[in-house]
Amino acid sequence: MYKSITELKVRYAETDQMGIVHHSNYYVYFEAAREDFIGGVGMEYAEMEQMGIMMPIMETRCKYKEGAKYGDILLIETSLKELSPVKVLLTYNIKRKNDQKLLAKGETVQAFVDKEKFKIINLKRNYPEVYEKFQKLL
Repeated sequence: MYKSITELKVRYAETDQMGIVHHSNYYVYFEAAREDFIGGVGMEYAEMEQMGIMMPIMETRCKYKEGAKYGDILLIETSLKELSPVKVLLTYNIKRKNDQKLLAKGETVQAFVDKEKFKIINLKRNYPEVYEKFQKLL
């Protein structure tokens, strides 16, 4: 199974008054990691959009274990948990680089949608070459 690793440094603006990363920023980290993961498919997300494929979030969740702090280097490990012709489920583990401590874990479910009509599409039927690239990551 393919896993991508995204490395990010926590910026001051991402922290709250307690000096830890505000919970909402973990979803921004997921998005950055998702872009890297899709790059592992052999194409950029922008390329998929140019083809007419969008991947809106249908569901997301995050379980926080310990707060990341300003200056921490984070490693976001992303993998494909489920794939169907109409949606994809990605998982994320966020660890602090220096001690490998798991800080948060999450998931996103995204549908494959036609950019013009914003209707769910069957990726396997409409874009079999893209679907095959995703399948190789399982």
